[in-house]
Amino acid sequence: MPRQNPGEPYYRVDSPEALQILNADPDSTVVVDVRRDDEWVTGHASGAIHINVDEFMDRVDELPEGKKLLFICAAGVRSGVACEYAAALGIDSELLYNIDDGTPSWIAAGNPTSYGNDP
Repeated sequence: MPRQNPGEPYYRVDSPEALQILNADPDSTVVVDVRRDDEWVTGHASGAIHINVDEFMDRVDELPEGKKLLFICAAGVRSGVACEYAAALGIDSELLYNIDDGTPSWIAAGNPTSYGNDP
């Protein structure tokens, strides 16, 4: 169940919860991987958008409007920062989720994963 810590403008979920949210409404939900390029190619959530957190502010217009955004990185830290950036830029907090157990857990759980530059 999504959790929200005091003061955080986003919800925290783990990989199984994120997959459940994604499967429940795939047309209105997207995973956003904010890791570096060298991390992305080693495995990422299938269908994810790749925006390095260091480029986030310059590329925020690449995020789809009005969709739930499930941010993911390696361990939940950079994805949390991306959620904070998104909220600061006016994206509705109800749409922001941090997959706080990260991509290694996503892959280990057998969730849909792509490799290399495949989407």
